[in-house]
Amino acid sequence: MLVQSSRFGFLFPAIQKRIPSSLSIFVASSAMDTASPSALFLCGKSSAETEIAKSLKINDVLNLPNAGRILTHLQPEINSSRFGEDAFNVQLFFNLLSTERFGRFLIWSPFLPSTHDIVSHNFCELPVGAVCVADTQFKGRGRSKNSWESPRGCLMFSFTLQMDDGKIVPLVQYVVSLAVTEAIKDVCDRNGFPCIDVRIKWPNDLYLNGLKVGGILCTSTYKSKKFNVSSGIGLNVGNEKPTTCLNTVLKELSASSNEFRREDVMAAFFNKFEMLYDIFINQGFQTLEELYYRTWLHSGQRAIVQEKNENNVVENVVTVQGLTSSGYLLAIGDDNQMCELHPDGNSFDFFKGLVRRKLE
Repeated sequence: MLVQSSRFGFLFPAIQKRIPSSLSIFVASSAMDTASPSALFLCGKSSAETEIAKSLKINDVLNLPNAGRILTHLQPEINSSRFGEDAFNVQLFFNLLSTERFGRFLIWSPFLPSTHDIVSHNFCELPVGAVCVADTQFKGRGRSKNSWESPRGCLMFSFTLQMDDGKIVPLVQYVVSLAVTEAIKDVCDRNGFPCIDVRIKWPNDLYLNGLKVGGILCTSTYKSKKFNVSSGIGLNVGNEKPTTCLNTVLKELSASSNEFRREDVMAAFFNKFEMLYDIFINQGFQTLEELYYRTWLHSGQRAIVQEKNENNVVENVVTVQGLTSSGYLLAIGDDNQMCELHPDGNSFDFFKGLVRRKLE
C-alpha cells in the first residue's frame, strides 16, 4: 500500500519551451500523437537484463498513466534505418557503460510523452537502476504541473533508485546534478575537447555561459519501508534552440568537427553517478560538498529575503554560505545571524522568492 508521496525537485531545462494549453503539443501531428501507442524498446547490457526485458514483454505489464497505450519490443527489433541516423544508439551506450547497477536495463523510445512517467509509473516492475531515454518527449514534467516540449538532439532520460533513509532523499538531486557536470568534464577529457564549464544553479538547474542548458527532476514514493526515487535529467546536447547547447559552445571553442554524443554523455553520467552515489550513501553528502561548491554558482552570492513585519514587508540582504543538512541554502545576514533559505513555492526563479528561517 502506498503511504507517502513527495516531490523534492523541479525540472526547468532550457531544452524545453512552454506551450499554451490551447495549442497542441506537437502541432504537425497532434492527432496521431494522442491516438498512436508509444513504442518502447526493452534492452539489456548483459544476458541477465535481457531476460528481464523478455519477461516484461511477455507479461505485458508496462503501462502509461491515464490508460496511455504502449507497444513493447526487444532490442533486436530496433531498425536504425527506420528511426534515422540520429536515433539513440543503444549498443554504443552499453559499450561505454561500466556500471554494476545503474543504466544496465534500458528502455528506449523514439517518441514518448514522458520518460519520467515510464519509470515512476512502472517503478515496481522495473529493476532498480533502470533507465528510460527518448529521442523526442512531448509531455515532459516540470514545476507546477507545467507541460514541456523537448526536441530531438536533447538528452532526456529518467532512472530509478531505492533508498532507506528518508532524511537524505532530498539531497540525492544534488548528487544527480553533480554527476551530470562531472560526466561532461569526463567526456571532454577523454575526447580531447576544450573544457565545457557547465555549472549548477541551486537547486536543480544546469547553466552554461549564463544560459540554462538543463535541469533535474526527482520524485519519490514510500512503499514497503523503502523510498522509491525516480530521477529525470534533461540536457541540451545537440539542440541549440531555444538557448544554447553543448555542441554549439564546443564549436565556438574548437575548430574541429567533433561533437558530444548523447550516448557518451549518458554513459559517462551513470559511470560517475554510481561512484558518487556510493560515496553519498556510505559517507554522507558532506564528503561531496567541496566538489559541489566548486561546481555551483552561489558561494558568496547576495540574496534578498522578504519577511512580514506586522502589516509591512521587510527586505533583508543575506549572503549564501552553502547548504544546510536538509539541503536548503545556508546564509548569513548582515546581523551575523545564520539562517536557512526556503523557496516560497510561487516564484519561477527560486532566488526571487526566498523565505528565511533563523537557525539557533
